[in-house]
Amino acid sequence: MPVATGPAGPDGAPPTGGGRPSVTVTGDERHAVVGVWTPPKVELGDPGERAAWYGRASGALEAGHLFEDATAAVPIYLALLEADPGDRVAQRGLQRARGKVVAEARTALRGSGEDASGLPRAEQLAAVARALAPDDPRVQQLQRDVEAARRLAALDRAGEDDLRAGRLGEQGNGALAYFRDALALQPDDARALQGRAAVESAAIDRAEQAVAGLDFATAEQWLGHAQAVREDEAGAVRDARQRLDAARNARILALRDIALRDLARGGEGLRDARTRLADILQIAPAGDQVAAQLRQRIDLATHYGVFGPGQVFTDALAEGSRGPQMVVVPHGAFRMGALDSEPGAADAEKPAHYVRFERGFAMSLTEVTVAEFGRYVAQAGARPRATRRGNSIVYDERSGNFARRSGADWRSGYDGRPAAPNDPVLHVSVRDAEAYAAWLSAQTGRHYRLPSEAEFEYALRAGNPGRFPWGDNAIPPDGSGNFAGGNDVSPSGRTWNNAFVGFGDGYWGPAPTGRFEPNAWGLHDLAGNVSEWVADCWHASYRRAPADGAAWFNPGCRSRVVRGGVWSGSPAQTRSAWRSPMDSDMTSARIGFRLVRGI
Repeated sequence: MPVATGPAGPDGAPPTGGGRPSVTVTGDERHAVVGVWTPPKVELGDPGERAAWYGRASGALEAGHLFEDATAAVPIYLALLEADPGDRVAQRGLQRARGKVVAEARTALRGSGEDASGLPRAEQLAAVARALAPDDPRVQQLQRDVEAARRLAALDRAGEDDLRAGRLGEQGNGALAYFRDALALQPDDARALQGRAAVESAAIDRAEQAVAGLDFATAEQWLGHAQAVREDEAGAVRDARQRLDAARNARILALRDIALRDLARGGEGLRDARTRLADILQIAPAGDQVAAQLRQRIDLATHYGVFGPGQVFTDALAEGSRGPQMVVVPHGAFRMGALDSEPGAADAEKPAHYVRFERGFAMSLTEVTVAEFGRYVAQAGARPRATRRGNSIVYDERSGNFARRSGADWRSGYDGRPAAPNDPVLHVSVRDAEAYAAWLSAQTGRHYRLPSEAEFEYALRAGNPGRFPWGDNAIPPDGSGNFAGGNDVSPSGRTWNNAFVGFGDGYWGPAPTGRFEPNAWGLHDLAGNVSEWVADCWHASYRRAPADGAAWFNPGCRSRVVRGGVWSGSPAQTRSAWRSPMDSDMTSARIGFRLVRGI
């Protein structure tokens, strides 16, 4: 990072204070089992009203209003006991309330398999119970059960994700392994049982696809995988084996028509259509026009779905507005990372390796703006990390350094002052970015997410293999982006050290989104303006990195990756291969994000 000339100054101290009741975690969050509940403050007022407070607490308790705000039973009983520790009425009431908290947590846990809100509710209640009686064996057991439910839900989610991705577990991992681990924890887990049955059905489906293609050896292999799911030949597998034998004499003259119907279904149908084409090619003469036309239609659907490369579009949001502008990035391959001979390259950027994208994807034309993020905050009632924490890291013009400042959050600019609607949103953590993507997905019915590190570098280079996004020239072209240049001047007259000599873009701090020329694929500000969160966890090198462009993610990792040049970045940080680790809770004036969407 370049350093602005001038004296250094101290960081600002984070604020302290109360606020609304909340459930948070403290200390090292990686090892936290359950949240910490902070009771809302209750103002009792006149001691003569104590009897009335008894009534309010009892009524709240009977109504099941246990802990949520200052009118709930537990906070009132705690306030009464704080005023008079010997108050036996409050002691008995609090004991009853604690019993209800534990009982309701148990009920929420039992229903968490059918109700997605059950586990979060149980976690909240467990946090309250822990605050009231951390040494109570029932409370400690509740905490252990909540953690076990978390593990079970994580295994089920992982299995379902692999199942949706087509990773059934035929090689000993994938969906089946996750569901088996879940059933080892809880043999009657409905989600895992359903998932295991879905793996079996998917394996049977693949066997039947092979039958339809007259590839009976492959069909037998898939039926073997289906049989291994339950370690015996279930009825569905026996029925499939009979259909396989009967299908050996089936006609294949209608394969083209079946493939066309498959294509019309989209999604899984595309995979089926490829299978049909392979079958046609096995029996069709060379140069057959039916096969050639079907291949062309499948190729377009494979790489771009209903879109075309370079197409710009937006999705409608359920609340009536439109999502961010997206551009379709072409499919292809590139060399990711830095060569050993590249000046300024770090070991973390090596080894250079080839990555191939079999399908195009859509990426935001610009970083997500303050206005776009604000729409999410308003609609979802979100409280991003810096808002909850009450501070973020901003640029301090007086000292020329970056310092933590109270009150700075997503509404703030790089210097802590209010940001403009079209500025890139800053002071967001990677989890804030992922929450925005999840909200946008729910609003549009499409899958939005952070780009993988490979997708980001692929789009940043836009076909240019040079050291910098614009090539190997040591000075950026005019209008190419917002970078730290020797000609840039801060509001008080500061200049950058270790910047692009002789370059200036007119901005000290981030520029409004889309202010500079797009790259060859129509994307703005990937090379500069602000660095951006990507989906990957930090790895110290690219050894064993995915070759298909997928995010390299390890569940539970705390160190994530930021990519792309920044308004305050040195020339070395502006290189196409530059990458840096960042704590997932970090918020600052240097980091924003953009999204990708599957097509």
